[in-house]
Amino acid sequence: MTETLLLALLLVPALVIAIVFHEVSHGWTALALGDPTAKEMRRLSFNPIRHVDPIGTIALPGFLALVGAPVFGWAKPVPVNQWRLRNPRYGMMAVAIAGPAMNIVLATVGAIVLGLVARALGAPPPELILTGFIYFIAINIFLAMFNLIPLPPFDGSHIVEGLLPDSGARAYARLRPFGFPLLIILLLVIPRLFPQFAIVERFVLPPVEWLQDRFLMLASVVAG
Repeated sequence: MTETLLLALLLVPALVIAIVFHEVSHGWTALALGDPTAKEMRRLSFNPIRHVDPIGTIALPGFLALVGAPVFGWAKPVPVNQWRLRNPRYGMMAVAIAGPAMNIVLATVGAIVLGLVARALGAPPPELILTGFIYFIAINIFLAMFNLIPLPPFDGSHIVEGLLPDSGARAYARLRPFGFPLLIILLLVIPRLFPQFAIVERFVLPPVEWLQDRFLMLASVVAG
């Protein structure tokens, strides 16, 4: 019970920071590119409550964790009006990239602070502090890579849509209404039936693990 509580005390703050900064970065980028929708709706806030989606942030991840399935979820998306952007096509790509980019920035900051803490102590940090930083770095990397999956409603889908020619982008956009069912089928149903086609395990976790090793090397360099 104590270990579970400690794990929650480490994971929850890291997850909240990662999600909130991810969403707010979408809104700030949209504002910089001409769309004030998020600002008008008071979503450019670091208050976590404004970004919680009852289903995507609480119910679904909790259910998936209970049944032992891959855990994923989402926050309440920051509203962006593509047609208020100065360049709707490429502006939307920039807004989409901003979220994962912010998570990589947070992972970098986490690695540097971990290294500075280790340098200040003159030894590896206490296990609890070290574990907390490792979780913080891993969660941010995972959130960045997971959101780059090129399926609606992930950020990767907006990037793909912006790269496609007009006809291809219009055809791809027709998938958006079916995004959630596709997500369940591709991330939960197919891996259960055909483990060799598990998207998260085959395509998301390898770059996450590679990047995590690089960030921990950065922490070691900073620590001296």
